[in-house]
Amino acid sequence: MGLDPSRQPVIIAALRTPICRANGQLKSLRAEELLSPVLRSLLTAIGVAGSDVSDVVIGNAVGGGGNLARYAALHAGLPVGVPGLTVDRQCGSGLDAIVLASRLVAAGGNGVFLAGGVESISTAPLRARRNQGPDGEPDFYTRATFVPPEFGDPDMGVAAENVALDCGISREQQDEFALRSHQRAVAAVAAGAFAPEIVPLESGGAVVQADDGPRPSLTAGLMARFPPAFVPGGTVTAGNSCFDADAASAVVITSLERAREIGAADGLLVLGCDTAGVDPELLGIGASVAAQRLLAELDFGPGDLDLVEFNEAFASQTLACLDALGVDPARANLDGGALALGHAYGASGAVLVTRLLAQARRIAEAQPGRESLALAMISIAGGMGTAAMFQYSQLQRD
Repeated sequence: MGLDPSRQPVIIAALRTPICRANGQLKSLRAEELLSPVLRSLLTAIGVAGSDVSDVVIGNAVGGGGNLARYAALHAGLPVGVPGLTVDRQCGSGLDAIVLASRLVAAGGNGVFLAGGVESISTAPLRARRNQGPDGEPDFYTRATFVPPEFGDPDMGVAAENVALDCGISREQQDEFALRSHQRAVAAVAAGAFAPEIVPLESGGAVVQADDGPRPSLTAGLMARFPPAFVPGGTVTAGNSCFDADAASAVVITSLERAREIGAADGLLVLGCDTAGVDPELLGIGASVAAQRLLAELDFGPGDLDLVEFNEAFASQTLACLDALGVDPARANLDGGALALGHAYGASGAVLVTRLLAQARRIAEAQPGRESLALAMISIAGGMGTAAMFQYSQLQRD
């Protein structure tokens, strides 16, 4: 396994909320109200007291600041002695929070960490720069600038068009991939694949317990009718792009030694991780560069991968990254992805890991003893990408 059991990071539990369209079913819930039920449910799932948590590491992209991780930990009922750390790597924040927690475990101490991400786009604060107008009035803006202007700072849809053009990804390829994402998600819902990982939430007087994005009625003909959404004459449409969503997702990560002491039966061993920078004009390819470096470092090839979860912000960048890695798109996102489920910015990277653990457990149930090799990767605004490699394993010694 590489590391000493006291320093080998392993994810032993992973849960998420329903992923719902922004300004929809979860619009009344603030970020901490999305996240805190997940944190409580994780502790219940592993039978560990809140006082045993070493730290809470949470990714968030568009919140109001103020160290959301600490706020959510206290809101969840964790003792005041448990600290919190909020990570902002925009779309990669949730995965990078898990990566950071794994590195803290590898540093030693046998700690138990809660790590993941959350986004309440519906309740995110309005943003404005002070003293920017001629009379000192605030200048309101919809998104942050990610890089200095000389590097190019395209909107996400324009960047997706850049990737489609640069990598030769056709409109037909994008539509086909997006339709398959919906079809797979609809099938996963029908099979009950998502239910075990979802923490229901009370919102607006109702209990929300399912994702609201997958569209059973979507067809190839309907996909073809969507007009270009970002660039005149382009290939990126509302149909082959994700939609904004509200959600939270988190995991329990600790050392292999501590996991065995807790009594965890199985989990995802963290084998390695990488974050890369790329041209901001082609930000969508960042995940593939990080993943290529990680595969090379660990001496794995694309054929070794059993499971791949990539955040489907846009079909164009997903296809471009999978092609760069030599991974057949049909092998990725087996239960659909963000094109069908939605993109909750800071939570999305953690959702990838939650999905991988669920899928690996499903494989092991059908094939006892199977130790799946799993890759999570996400491209990030500003021209970056993060990738993390895991191996599903039974943890208890015979």
